[in-house]
Amino acid sequence: EEKARQEIDFLLEQAGWVVQDYFKVNLQASLGVAVREFPLIKGTADYLLFADGKPVAVVEAKPEGTTLSGVAEQSSKYIATIKESLPYITNPPPFSYETTGTETFFRDLRDPESCSRRVFAFHQPKTLLDWILEGDTLRERLKKMPPLIKTGLRDCQIEAIENLEKSLADSRPRALIQMASGGGKTYTAVSTIYRLIKFAEARRILFLVDRSNLGRQTRNEFQQFITPDDGRKFIELYNIQHLTSNTIDLVSRVCITTIQRLYSMLKGEPEFDPELEEQSNFELFPYEEAPKEVVYNPQIPIETFDFIITDECHRSIYNLWRQVLEYFDAFIIGLTATPSKQTLGFFDQNLVMEYSHERAVADGVNVGYDVYRIKTEITDKGSKVEAGYYIDKRDKLTREVRWQQLDEDLEYAPVQLDRDVVALDQIRTVIKTFKDNLFTEIFPGRKEVPKTLIFAKDDSHAEDIVHIVRQEFGKGNDFCKKITYKTTGEKPEDLIASFRNSYNQRI
Repeated sequence: EEKARQEIDFLLEQAGWVVQDYFKVNLQASLGVAVREFPLIKGTADYLLFADGKPVAVVEAKPEGTTLSGVAEQSSKYIATIKESLPYITNPPPFSYETTGTETFFRDLRDPESCSRRVFAFHQPKTLLDWILEGDTLRERLKKMPPLIKTGLRDCQIEAIENLEKSLADSRPRALIQMASGGGKTYTAVSTIYRLIKFAEARRILFLVDRSNLGRQTRNEFQQFITPDDGRKFIELYNIQHLTSNTIDLVSRVCITTIQRLYSMLKGEPEFDPELEEQSNFELFPYEEAPKEVVYNPQIPIETFDFIITDECHRSIYNLWRQVLEYFDAFIIGLTATPSKQTLGFFDQNLVMEYSHERAVADGVNVGYDVYRIKTEITDKGSKVEAGYYIDKRDKLTREVRWQQLDEDLEYAPVQLDRDVVALDQIRTVIKTFKDNLFTEIFPGRKEVPKTLIFAKDDSHAEDIVHIVRQEFGKGNDFCKKITYKTTGEKPEDLIASFRNSYNQRI
C-alpha cells in the first residue's frame, strides 16, 4: 500500500493537488489540497481532498492488484464520518475515489443510481468545486431531457436520438449508432449535441473524425444547422472549433478534430503536420502497430470533454488508439455505417440504433446500388515475372520510373498487388471487362455510363486507375477523377459535390 501511495501522490500532484501530511496541513497552500491520513469520527481517510479549503472528496488507497469493486462502500462510510466541525460546501462531500495507483475508480454520490466508474486519473480541484456548485449532476440532467422536437427529422433520426438519450439517461458509458451512409448520421449527431449542450448543460463535446476533410464537412453541418426551438443557427448560440492547431479554445462548446491530432496534443507536442490529417487511418497505419501510450497531460485534463462522438468508428483503430478515447472521463458515442465485431465489443454491444442500407432504400432515404465484382487470375493467385525480363521500378514517393533487368524470378502474392507490385494490364483487364459488359450484362439498354465508384487501395493505385479509365473509355479528364487526400487543384469536397450534382464526373 505504501508503494501504491507514492504513485497516488504523483497522480494527485499531476492533477493540481498539493499533497500534505495531516500534522503539517495548510489548506490555503493551493486551491486543491490532498491531506494524507486525515482522522475521522471513526477511522482515518487515506486522503481527504479539500478545494478552496473545504472537503470535497475521500480517496481510499489500496495495494496494486487489489480489486476495487467492493472498496467503494468503505469510501462512502468514511465520507459519512467526516467531522462536522469542518467548513463545508455540502455535508457530506459528494465525491469518492478508490485507487491502487494503476487503477482508479470515481463516484459522485449525488448521481441517480450512483455508480463507480473507471477514470484515467484524478479530476482537477476546480472541476470538483464547479460540479458541487452546479447543484444537480450531468447524469441527473440526462434523466430530465425534454421531449424531442421532431420537425425536420427523418423517422430513423428520431429513433436514433430517442434511443441514444434513453441510453444516456441509464448512464450507459458507451453507445453505438449504426446508420447507412446517406441516412443522415452527422445531422443526427448535431441535433443530439445541441440538446446535450442546451438541456444537459454539457460543457464541451469532442467530435472525432477520421480525416480532416470529414471534419470540414462536419463543421459545415454545424454552420447550417437551425435550432428547432430557437430558430437561430447553432453557431449563433455556441462556439465550435475545428482544430487546426494544438490548442483548444476554452470558449468552444464543440471541438472537431482527428484522433491523430488529439494524440499529438496529449503528448504535449506544440504542432502537428496537417498533411497527416488528410489521410485516413487506414492509409497512415495499414499494418498492426503497438498501441499508442498515453500519459496524463495537465493542460488537457480528463474532464475536458463531457461527451465524445467518434465518426467512422468502424475503422480498425482501437488497438492503436483505444487509450486516447479512454483517457477522458466522458460518454463515448460511436457513429458508423458498417460496425465490425471489434466495434461492437468496444461499445459494450450497446447498439442503440441499427438502420441498414436496405431499410434506407425502403424508406426512400437512399437509392439502391449494384456491386459488380471482377476477378482476375492474379487477383486470386498472384503471379511470377521470370528472370531476364526488364521491369520498371517506380519510386513510391516521387513516382520516378527506371528500368531494371531481373536477376531472379519475381514472385508476388495477391496481397502485394497494387501495393508492392503494380500490374497495369490487370487494371486494364478489369476496366475493359467493366466497359464491355456495361450496356449489356450490367445495365442493359442504357446508353450513358452510370455514376460509378471504383475503390482504390491508395492514392497511387487510384492514379493508375484514373489514367486507364480515361484511355479505355476514350474520354477527357472531366469524365473520371480521383478523390483522395492528395487531390490537387480542386478540393475533395467540391469534387464530391460535382459527382453528386453535375453530369460529370461519371466515374
